[in-house]
Amino acid sequence: MRTRDYHPSMLTTPLPESSAALIDATWDTIAVWYQELAAIPLDAATLEPWLTTWSRLDELVSEAASLAMIAYTADTTDAGKEAAHLRFSTDILPRLGELEVALARKFVAQGTERPDLQATLRRFETSIAIFREANVPLVAEAEEHAARYQQVTGGMTAEWGGERVALPRLAPYLKSGDRAVREAAWRASVAPYVAARDELAALMNRLVVLRQEMAHNAGFTDYRDFVFAAKYRFDYTPADCERLHDAIAETVCPAIERAFVHRRERLGLATLRPWDTVVDPWRAQAPVPYRTIAEFQEASARIFTAVDPDLGSQFRTMMDEGLLDLESRPGKAPGGYCDTLHARGRPFVFMNAAGVPEDVTTLLHEAGHCFHAFASHAQPFIWQRNPGAESAELASMSMELLAAPYLGQPVGFYPEADAISARLEHLEDLLLSLAHIASVDAFQSWIYTDPAGADPQARDAAWIRLRQRFEPGADWTGLETERVSRWYRQLHIFLYPFYYIEYGLAQIGALQVWRNARQDPDRAVAAYRHFLTLGATQPLPDLYRAAGVELSFDRGMLEELVALVEEEMATLRTALAKAA
Repeated sequence: MRTRDYHPSMLTTPLPESSAALIDATWDTIAVWYQELAAIPLDAATLEPWLTTWSRLDELVSEAASLAMIAYTADTTDAGKEAAHLRFSTDILPRLGELEVALARKFVAQGTERPDLQATLRRFETSIAIFREANVPLVAEAEEHAARYQQVTGGMTAEWGGERVALPRLAPYLKSGDRAVREAAWRASVAPYVAARDELAALMNRLVVLRQEMAHNAGFTDYRDFVFAAKYRFDYTPADCERLHDAIAETVCPAIERAFVHRRERLGLATLRPWDTVVDPWRAQAPVPYRTIAEFQEASARIFTAVDPDLGSQFRTMMDEGLLDLESRPGKAPGGYCDTLHARGRPFVFMNAAGVPEDVTTLLHEAGHCFHAFASHAQPFIWQRNPGAESAELASMSMELLAAPYLGQPVGFYPEADAISARLEHLEDLLLSLAHIASVDAFQSWIYTDPAGADPQARDAAWIRLRQRFEPGADWTGLETERVSRWYRQLHIFLYPFYYIEYGLAQIGALQVWRNARQDPDRAVAAYRHFLTLGATQPLPDLYRAAGVELSFDRGMLEELVALVEEEMATLRTALAKAA
């Protein structure tokens, strides 16, 4: 993919050809280019070449920072990789914020009538309004604590089968048909978080203080209000989020209870315990979707090609260029992500595959982000390509559902019955994720709006209260400590505060994409792909409308979609019963 020409004549020192030249750069090296751009007079004639040069500089610096982060999360035990990541995350990027705001002020003062830049201008105006120099060292310190969280959790292992294994390697045993095995695996996977509770709670104590101070410095009552501005949440409010929490409690949680009744009866249990909630009740042994990472990638490529040939081609480009780090290994940070390498116009996927069906869902999800990155790179400036998380997650969650019909062989991973079972499991997980999203968002809201949020015991108690509301159907008797540990495993709370309600909004949008695809798949995929091309060039509700869906917090919409999910689940159960 060709990178755009920038205007070297605007700079005394031309920019490097690639981000590789900035891997070892210091703040002083990078700051010179931004300071020079800030000194250039702007008028109507110079605005576009100036924006192009600034955008290219941001592409190179952000890509260098991403490469440092990718290297560190791939091996959190390497001190050199940690130092490089920290140089960007705690020194260069926090200090860069001030120079970015200075450039934004020049742009806003000059202005433009270009329709495709109005959303960018609004974001810049907000960034200018909330920026405070006093917050730069606070952001840097928060990044240090975030890196420590990754180091602690990335190093977690469990004793299993006479050896120490990375926690993701326990995932297949959580799906064992032997209840004693899955209980043992569940307890082993939870135990390291229980053991690390005090250290992680101490990290959170300091993060809460830092984040509240940032908010107060910027003139906000609390960090939640600050985040709504910082995340450019122009189209909804905390009250809308609370309304969505209520809608989920009233429509999704009863559906989960009904699904768990089917699960409990199918498993022949008197009660469901936490280790009974992920095993496949329809398969004597858990389906194994792939044996090698190469198989995993190849089947995924075929699925994306079935959804749309261009998407399949883009995924194969990532395979060919080594842009997929999928396998789990000791020292690798937990979780999964897609990052965009803006200078070269390529996405990168990181995850911890363990040979279980959840791996398939994770890769389908992250690939949706990849396709967003490929499509939006056609936008001329970096700021037009970076959608808010609500749009980014709509891209990823929609791909999970658009790909679902192709999970079976010969295209996908599974024999027919296993494919049906995987689809049923995905829909059940979808309901569970909506309830989990509501609890995580409500929990973060409580932490930053209630003074007790600074107290670790109060946080744990608040988590239990919320889980009792949003986690129905399983028996947690005698497991309160383990239940508390679940929020310590939620890395977003530590690393990306308040990044979670977006998943809920996007899931509701994705279910509408799925509803549309059930009626007219070609039209639904075309709308989805058009939405991807828009990046961040339109307001959020308009982006959702481009995908053929509504941005909704309403119970009525959720009720309709949950009914469709339960109808499909019933159909899949009937098909499985016939195949048994």
